[in-house]
Amino acid sequence: MSLWTRLAGRARPNPDAEPDARSASTSCVTSAALVRRLRQGDAGALEPLYRSESPGVYRYALALCGQADWAADAMQEAFVQFAGRPEGWDAGRGTLGAYLAGMARHHLLSRWRDRPVAHDETDAETADDPAEAPEQQLVRAQDQARVWAALAQLPWTFREAVVLVDLQERPYAEAARIAGVELNTLRSRLHRGRARLLAALQDECRPGADTAAFDRSSKSA
Repeated sequence: MSLWTRLAGRARPNPDAEPDARSASTSCVTSAALVRRLRQGDAGALEPLYRSESPGVYRYALALCGQADWAADAMQEAFVQFAGRPEGWDAGRGTLGAYLAGMARHHLLSRWRDRPVAHDETDAETADDPAEAPEQQLVRAQDQARVWAALAQLPWTFREAVVLVDLQERPYAEAARIAGVELNTLRSRLHRGRARLLAALQDECRPGADTAAFDRSSKSA
């Protein structure tokens, strides 16, 4: 069994998992050294790179598309492409994680449909904190569901900007590189995305919103 087959067969990364000591020590310098080994034909360099970079790529893809299966496919496709052509990464233009996230983004775009993708909370969220009271768990779950539902309604470009900067807390320059746009364009998309997201959340919380939603669903049934 090849190294990549073993890697591809692993369970998807846990989005909230803390990196192990080996992963935490894989800095940009170490990544560059591992990539050099990979370019020289050392397939063993792929595994530590995968261990270090796959959780972040998966988190980005999951937040962007809202579907765990799509996110896992996009993450693995990014690594397949990178393993086949490691010379494509230029350390002078950004981190390896940003490069892989950009590749995952292209894969997701190829599968994207015009309609919003529903977010499966059970795939994206960790188990409830047992220390929380049931009432607190319910409120937290409802709040998360509202945010994800509103996020899913945003156009792709606005959603991506919000995901990269607000959810993943990436620097503006790195977010712009992943999205493949100029910095000013990224800032504009982020501003408009935040405004739409806030408006959607405020609209949902207005008095009578639940009744109106029920009336609309009843009429369409």
